[in-house]
Amino acid sequence: MTQQGINGYTTVIYDCDGVMFESFEANFAFYAKVLDKFGKPPLDRNSAETMHLLHTYSSKDVLARFFVDDSREEAALRFAASIDYRELLPFMHMEEEFVETLQALHNRVNLAVCTNRTSSMELLLEDFGLTPYFGYVMTAAKVKNPKPHPEPLLKILAHFRIAPGEALFVGDSELDQRSAEAAGVPFVSYKSNLPGFARIEHHSEILALLETGNPSVNMLP
Repeated sequence: MTQQGINGYTTVIYDCDGVMFESFEANFAFYAKVLDKFGKPPLDRNSAETMHLLHTYSSKDVLARFFVDDSREEAALRFAASIDYRELLPFMHMEEEFVETLQALHNRVNLAVCTNRTSSMELLLEDFGLTPYFGYVMTAAKVKNPKPHPEPLLKILAHFRIAPGEALFVGDSELDQRSAEAAGVPFVSYKSNLPGFARIEHHSEILALLETGNPSVNMLP
């Protein structure tokens, strides 16, 4: 059911990695385990391109890059899917003020997740006690085209039966920004300088953004 909303905004959509959670070490450990299983060279922490890849893209796209021209790509995908993500939960850290912000928004707007994770998102929400807050969880496993394609966001809009302008998408990567732009959803940049509707450094700032109905202080070019 669509909430009444705040100043015309009925829905706030969150990316997971880098927004809801600081998850770099968990992602690093996940892919390191897969590469080690298949005798691949270890991940290079000093490669900005590699670190960006494993932190923002879906596991299918990441492994396609690591196993290019390697006949074991499908086997690697199956092994990755078999990893018990509960082993990696100690590496996950929730962003400050996130729970308090969800508590303030709950029952005022719809809350949704839009992530390129595939099978671990529900487990994360359950383990951190966040499941009750979110009315819809969109993962890469539920779409043909994950972010930066607009399909994930468009499916969320269709689920809540709302127009793009009724939602805000809080993300931290170029994939998030491109997906939001393509879907026509105002993009709120979290701890980054990506172009969009607004920039926030703390989760609680989304409350002021919704209540004023404009990004006056934190407007991005």
